[in-house]
Amino acid sequence: MGYQKNDVIAVQINDIGNDGEGIGRVDGYTLFVKDAVIGDTIEARITKVKKNYGYARLEKIITPSPFRVEPLCPCHRQCGGCQIQAMSYERQLVFKQDKIRNNLIRIGGFMPEWIDRIMEPIVGMEEPWHYRNKAQFPVGYDKYDNLITGFYAGRTHTIIANTDCLLGAAENKLILESVLSYMRENHVPAYREQTGKGLVRHILIRTGFDSGQIMVCIVVNGKKLPAENVLVKKLMQIDFSQADDSDQNRSALQNGRFIKKRIASISISVNTDTGNVIMGKEIRTLWGKPYIEDSIRLPGQEKEKDKVIFHISPLSFYQVNPVQTEKLYGLALAYAGLTGKETVWDLYCGIGTISLFLAKNAKQVYGVEIVPQAIEDAQENARINGIDNAEFYVGKAEEVLPEKLEKEGIRADVIVVDPPRKGCDEKCLETILKMRPERIVYVSCDSATLARDLRVLADGGYEVKKVRGVDQFGGTVHVETVALLSLKNDTPKIEVTMEVTADSNYRPKEKATYQNIKKYVKDNFGVNVHTRYIAEVKRMCGLEMGENHHKSQKENPEIKHCPPAKMMYIEDALKYFGLI
Repeated sequence: MGYQKNDVIAVQINDIGNDGEGIGRVDGYTLFVKDAVIGDTIEARITKVKKNYGYARLEKIITPSPFRVEPLCPCHRQCGGCQIQAMSYERQLVFKQDKIRNNLIRIGGFMPEWIDRIMEPIVGMEEPWHYRNKAQFPVGYDKYDNLITGFYAGRTHTIIANTDCLLGAAENKLILESVLSYMRENHVPAYREQTGKGLVRHILIRTGFDSGQIMVCIVVNGKKLPAENVLVKKLMQIDFSQADDSDQNRSALQNGRFIKKRIASISISVNTDTGNVIMGKEIRTLWGKPYIEDSIRLPGQEKEKDKVIFHISPLSFYQVNPVQTEKLYGLALAYAGLTGKETVWDLYCGIGTISLFLAKNAKQVYGVEIVPQAIEDAQENARINGIDNAEFYVGKAEEVLPEKLEKEGIRADVIVVDPPRKGCDEKCLETILKMRPERIVYVSCDSATLARDLRVLADGGYEVKKVRGVDQFGGTVHVETVALLSLKNDTPKIEVTMEVTADSNYRPKEKATYQNIKKYVKDNFGVNVHTRYIAEVKRMCGLEMGENHHKSQKENPEIKHCPPAKMMYIEDALKYFGLI
């Protein structure tokens, strides 16, 4: 049956797409429907028709999903930032767990049985609101030419007016209202994309959840702001006790301490380009320091001496969910399995957030990052924490690592990677495989590119040992994942020549008995394999077989062939024992 634009059809939603849209199928035709939730039965109006799929708009909920909840944010549908806010948080976690699993199977080509064996439960949030320590708000005008700030509507540059995002820090509202008040009183125009005229483009706010320090950076289409001293005075007069609601209190509590918020840095970022890049490269401080401080304390390391302090500038990359970041880095450190004797390379190290925790538990850490400013920040962060066993280099990992190996003989016992959403560069993966570290810890913000890269590493001689999701972005489709890979222990073949006399009782010992092969598969993959499956795979591999004394006595026995998954496991065992 063919469908046309504006057709209204009933459809049940059974999945969620990459952008948070509900996915349903009618007579084999797939529809992507914004604002629909897994389990909904809806009426949808088709807005775009393709050959095998189409897009539709939610018209009516016929039967609501048992997982559907009322979104707390009044701008939920227009904004599109919290794509799955209408789904209960418990079901969000199930969706994200499934998303990681399905990508590993579909894109990575890993067997479902293996993934189910090694995948650990996702780490969720205790409080999935007010968790972001960073937000960037565009500034512009509404249709009545009123000055506003908020967020872009999905797939547009139309600003949805909002100063109170429920994902951001509660004090953001007071800061935004103060900046807008300053602009109105001093006739400071907002930037208009259509004309390239106007001055204020964005307002960046960063909050140190552990330190309480706040940064305000105004992105401007020019070199300066009118009456900059007035802006500073207005911001410094804000009473942040007004923002001490219960949600924010819970986010700001560390070890039973309430963190008092205060502005520590006010600056402007000069961006006169016409593109979509938000921040300019030139930053000028108006008041305070050019950075704020914040610290991270890993689980089980809550003492003051255990924390690592970071200087965060307007351009620094720093995880946006500090509470979950502590869990994420704690997991990465646990997977690394450091004893204090290892040499560790941290690739895509940024400002050294993971590197410095690794350095506290390793012999030596080397960080690599392509952004020079990030490396300067990493070096400074190492200095202020008194860490002297961490070195940082500007450049591409695939260039820096071979040079250090060739010229200085620096090898890696453990490699940690935390790449951007696009995953690791192909040459970077090749370099990792050449370095042959014992363990690789992969921290990913996109499980699709993670699955792709894990397949490359697995084909290169590594075994995926553990995978675990960490929910850093409640209300959205995004999820962080940590994976542990271990170098396979391939036993080398040794040629031995022996003379055996006719009357000797010696018989050459088999390299692997059927029982040993069964045990290997059970221990490593968690499945049982029948002797006949092992025999079948050995024949396929061209191995010599003795007479089968256990063959069926039936005239025409039914032959059950080895399943593909178990065939792969048996082949792995044969490689391990040096038979192939």
